[in-house]
Amino acid sequence: MKNYLVHRNNDLFDEAFDSFFRPFYVDSESSFMKTDIKETEKDYILDVEMPGFEKKDISLKFESGYITISAKKENNEENSRYLRRERAVSCSRSYYMGDVDEKQIKAKYENGVLMVTVPKDKPEQVKHAIAIE
Repeated sequence: MKNYLVHRNNDLFDEAFDSFFRPFYVDSESSFMKTDIKETEKDYILDVEMPGFEKKDISLKFESGYITISAKKENNEENSRYLRRERAVSCSRSYYMGDVDEKQIKAKYENGVLMVTVPKDKPEQVKHAIAIE
């Protein structure tokens, strides 16, 4: 994902202008879809920040132990020329959940935060020592 979008004309002025708006340091992984994952006795709960997206823009899939959350906005501004664009128009992120009850996964989107509740399939196993004969 690029952290800026500018039309390039290979002009020295444009390149200087672009670098003026470019940040010194950008960690693209941490700049979108910040997530808190909480574990309870029965569930995993993911709180995913997705400001600027509407519920209709978001999709949620479960496959092979992974939950994938994707979002994509419709582009209604095809003729607009941005000097800098930092807000995401599409994003996707996957989380490995392991053995869970995928038929009981629930999601709720409110105030720019997607809350996904993922029920555990099997209770956690208690660790214990095994005697060797």
